[in-house]
Amino acid sequence: MSAQLIDGKAVSEQRLQYVAEQVANRLAKGLRAPCLAVVLVGDDPASAVYVRNKKLACEKVAFTSRSHELPASTTQEALLKLIDELNADAEVDGILVQLPLPAHIDSQSVIERILPHKDVDGFHPYNVGRLAVKMPLMRPCTPKGVMTLLDAYGIDPKGKKTVIVGASNIVGRPQALEMLLARATVTVCHSATQDLAAEVGQADILVVGVGIPNFIHGEWIKPGAVVIDVGINRLDDGRLCGDVAFEAARKRAAMITPVPGGVGPMTIATLLENTLDATMMHD
Repeated sequence: MSAQLIDGKAVSEQRLQYVAEQVANRLAKGLRAPCLAVVLVGDDPASAVYVRNKKLACEKVAFTSRSHELPASTTQEALLKLIDELNADAEVDGILVQLPLPAHIDSQSVIERILPHKDVDGFHPYNVGRLAVKMPLMRPCTPKGVMTLLDAYGIDPKGKKTVIVGASNIVGRPQALEMLLARATVTVCHSATQDLAAEVGQADILVVGVGIPNFIHGEWIKPGAVVIDVGINRLDDGRLCGDVAFEAARKRAAMITPVPGGVGPMTIATLLENTLDATMMHD
């Protein structure tokens, strides 16, 4: 068996095309384009790449993009003041503060300062809480992007044994809530999980987001499983890889996301979908 590749790049292009069409419809009606404000603090190279990709995606769908690039020495007080200004600006629909932030800034305080209906990353406790009680508003981008990918490939999680490896606030926890919303049977594994291989081996759908290269062994995968690898890691030789040992896993899985080109493009596409949704709420 050699698994079918789940092409996140292709699906993300379809979603971006949909967003672009909605923007064109708005402009034709005399409405303004959605506006996304992106805040970058410091000079982390990976963060700079992510921010650039988000700007390019905004251009592609005719969004208005505002960029606030601040030095690493920026105080928490100054950052919160900027967020307050963006919250108060009726022309700004979505606010994204690129993580990670410098160590002297409390990320959670920053996330909670963003108005929930402008929190297009979906990280505010209000938005995560709404997802938990089956009333989603702004859904966290990567987990929502995973659900979009599954839907695009006709994979219905209902009744399926779904195992999520990693319990972060950005991926693992909201991904579990998304899967519950889709009526999957969900297990979340983390650093205290006993016999991880046995848990992984039961998964009809496996979602991995731990940030450790090739952490999940290919032989652990249940034959015929769907494998969603959220991880993206740069090896010493410069190559990118995921959290799942890809070549071994694709021999057992029915479908698998590559790295790069799997989940990554979906995160940005979902961010723009969320910004469009926020704009429509603000009309």
